[in-house]
Amino acid sequence: MAETTIPILPCRSIGENLDFYRALGFAVTFQQQRPNPYAVVARGGITLHFFSMKAYDPAQSYSTCYVSTSDVDALYDAFSSGLRAALGKLPTRGLPRIGPLKDMSYGVRQFLVTDPGGNTLRIGQPISDDFAHTEPPKARFARALHTAALLGDSKGDHPAAAKLLDRILASDAARSASEHLRALVLRADMAVRMGERPLAERLLGDARRIRLTDQDREELGDELRRADDLAEAVAGMRQPPPRA
Repeated sequence: MAETTIPILPCRSIGENLDFYRALGFAVTFQQQRPNPYAVVARGGITLHFFSMKAYDPAQSYSTCYVSTSDVDALYDAFSSGLRAALGKLPTRGLPRIGPLKDMSYGVRQFLVTDPGGNTLRIGQPISDDFAHTEPPKARFARALHTAALLGDSKGDHPAAAKLLDRILASDAARSASEHLRALVLRADMAVRMGERPLAERLLGDARRIRLTDQDREELGDELRRADDLAEAVAGMRQPPPRA
């Protein structure tokens, strides 16, 4: 026996969703308008089905699909390049959006991409044989950073992650240069996701001023790339209208 699991995901506009997946390098392998709008996209070993609902609210969606890959870095680079070419920028907030590529504490290297219909693809590559969460660090700053990353990236509670990061960044807790940069970039990420443009600019400026060794830069490759992506996102964010 050979079984295959294919998710069938909702969206409000089939056309908008198909344009998004074309930008990611997917091919539309089937599309119908009647009796119900329905479409299928495929890229390599990934196949996704979509149906449309007029009353559907993508912002309230919890639809998620996990994609396991043997080369998550290549998929991230391909998706990022495709979105930049199609949208003129890398979308890091709202819908659609793509999240950071990073090593998680449960033995997976992954990133999240969310389509215009609010469906999230969690794309990961195993980097360990043990998928249990690692024990949190014992040092105060490192432990808080570990928890904030789980809150912001795994749980999606951006305000809680931001509050914890603000507290630890303002404290006198000992930290290495790499830990300090990780915290600033993560806090800037939370600021961008919550629309706090001036704060994100300041945090990214603080991160750029941290002196790093060559070894630090090699270890912080994901964070430095995310900082560049966030700077691009900040440049594209509109200033809020002045208050009356």
